[in-house]
Amino acid sequence: MIAKIRSAAVFGVSCFQVEVEVDVAEKGFPAFNIVGLPERSVAEAKERVKTAIVNSGMDFPNRRITVNLAPADIPKEGSAYDLPIAVGILAADGQIPVPGGLFYGELSLDGGLRITKGVILVAIHLSDHEGGRMFVPVMSANEASVIRRVEVYPVRCLKDLVLHLRGESNLVELNKIEISTLIETATCDFDLAEIVGQEGAKRVLTISAAGGHNLLFSGPPGAGKSMLARSLPGILPQLSRDECLEITKIYSAAGMMDVGQAIIRRRPFRSPHHSTSLVGLVGGGTKPVPGEISLAHFGVLFLDEMAEFSRSMVESLRQPIEDGVIEISRSQGKVSFPACFQLVGAVNPCPCGYLGHPKIECRCNEREISKYKRRLSGPILDRIDLHLFVPPVDTSEIVGGSVLQSETSENVRARVQKARKRQEERFGQSGVFANARMSSKMIREYCVVSDEAKNMLALAMDKQLLSARGYFKVIRVAQTIADLEGSDSIEVAHVAEALQYRERVF
Repeated sequence: MIAKIRSAAVFGVSCFQVEVEVDVAEKGFPAFNIVGLPERSVAEAKERVKTAIVNSGMDFPNRRITVNLAPADIPKEGSAYDLPIAVGILAADGQIPVPGGLFYGELSLDGGLRITKGVILVAIHLSDHEGGRMFVPVMSANEASVIRRVEVYPVRCLKDLVLHLRGESNLVELNKIEISTLIETATCDFDLAEIVGQEGAKRVLTISAAGGHNLLFSGPPGAGKSMLARSLPGILPQLSRDECLEITKIYSAAGMMDVGQAIIRRRPFRSPHHSTSLVGLVGGGTKPVPGEISLAHFGVLFLDEMAEFSRSMVESLRQPIEDGVIEISRSQGKVSFPACFQLVGAVNPCPCGYLGHPKIECRCNEREISKYKRRLSGPILDRIDLHLFVPPVDTSEIVGGSVLQSETSENVRARVQKARKRQEERFGQSGVFANARMSSKMIREYCVVSDEAKNMLALAMDKQLLSARGYFKVIRVAQTIADLEGSDSIEVAHVAEALQYRERVF
């Protein structure tokens, strides 16, 4: 008898349907074969499935079993085929009726179901097509509960599922969860009110958060560069529903969802060490997985000691910074991972770190400084909207200053959200969510620049030798400054401040 069970395969952050065909032959020597380009993890399902069925109190047929994973021309990997294969064998052997619905999950040897990555991707795929029922591990079921048009049945063990399919007991459908009730404001390591001084840096952080602009801090050790960067999540606006789903898809595909977690509730903040590998940063591998730039999607990628990263790794950020996506080509196909992140870098001005320090003398010679600064190329620096030198905090501010006098992150976030609201109304359904993502065409369409501001921009292109990219980045930053002030047009003061942040500090 042949049984056909619906399942799904996850490749990158996309999903496609897989039909698990199981034949339990009446004749032939006992055997258990899986075909359809299974990878090793799928081939090992034979032992997991056989042991799980026996330990769940069912009979494993001592006959010739053939499992085909269709379409057969696409490689299959992962352990999520355990459940549909087990259900297919029991159905083909007549122990249960051939069921409807979609089955997805990894089995343990005692018949229990383990947490399985990619559940939300499968639920979205099912919802986008015909909808229907899906049976998934109870520890991963909450991921699917936020998707509409899908009936989610959490399964604790194979035995419970068999009793449900036989009609001897019922699995309870999982209630739908509204995403908006789960989204939270990102927590931060430091509130802006806790940071002594550095009012100029706090202003730049506000502009960066309001417009989604990339940012580079340069300054001596102990000036507060890392502390400032780690306070950025606390002033970013809350995620929207669509942004929340996009981020959750990436984390689910990477297998980084916690047990019982439904969604990623806050904007990500990723801070990889400079010793991380290229694959760890941008993603990839033999079986492509998301890297740090994708895990920072709609959040912050903080590169502390940015000049210590290898040049090839930093240069690999060029295309994702511009396009918001990273494409990885392998022999099995091409995978695209979202990578719309906000880059924040922190560097020392020289190898010893004290170039420009008012009290400590720099010990580096010109050759060492020149070699050190070549670690970050011009094209990379040109893609960063805001450049700021962070000076050391004055002793009087540390000893006698009051941290309570500074504006809190909560107050700054309120202003940032108002600015983002103006941008949301401006861009409508264009898919652009922040000024930093405007194209040159959109700048001409949406940005109203006064004549005096245009004259200043033209003068800046001649004097500061701005590139075409730099010209448009100045307008984007100036538009964000105007949004923070509630201005409907870009004025001279907005352009002047934006030009100030284009001056290279490294």
